[in-house]
Amino acid sequence: MAAARIDLKTLLLTLLGMTTVEFMSAGVILLGASNPLVVTGVVRFLELLLMIAILVHSDRDLAAVGLSAATAARGFLKGLIWATGFGFVVAGVGLVISLWGINPLQLIRIPLPSDPSEILQLFIVGGLVGPVTEELFFRGILYGYFRRWGIFPALFLSTLFFVLLHPIKALAVTQTVGGVLFAAAYEVEGNLLVPITIHVLGNLAIFSLAFLV
Repeated sequence: MAAARIDLKTLLLTLLGMTTVEFMSAGVILLGASNPLVVTGVVRFLELLLMIAILVHSDRDLAAVGLSAATAARGFLKGLIWATGFGFVVAGVGLVISLWGINPLQLIRIPLPSDPSEILQLFIVGGLVGPVTEELFFRGILYGYFRRWGIFPALFLSTLFFVLLHPIKALAVTQTVGGVLFAAAYEVEGNLLVPITIHVLGNLAIFSLAFLV
């Protein structure tokens, strides 16, 4: 698997760079940033650019994380297939839960902002920029580094960090399932665009379902 090429230097540079950006963003928010969601979006985008720069500098291309122009279309299509299959599974589980008198939408409910412009920002930041950045970090780099010790250690550790570092602790179960699914899709397909597609569509679906609750 190409992701196994991630070395310690690349991992440490990424961690150092992202930690620096996170501390700087925390300072900006503490100084009274008017829109923390916009700050988060800018931070995630900067982290994405930072990781790409580190990977290109370290490996000269993005093949180390299973990304290439030649396989982009295939990765997107595979991601759609995985997302559709998982959607049917979630719908089935939701149906079973609803038979017990529990509203399954309440289990994945995300509070939406009241301002329409902030809702749009949420969809852009949480539904697109965030998932792309998270997949590059958690699956592309973390999973890619841990993969040298085997599939299960990589899956467990990357998912653990994904859950612990995710801001919405109330959705720990959802994050755990997602982390396992994203890692499994990446392992099977060897293409980071597959979990990126699943993650983006999953987040957009959760945000959209919030209108129904």
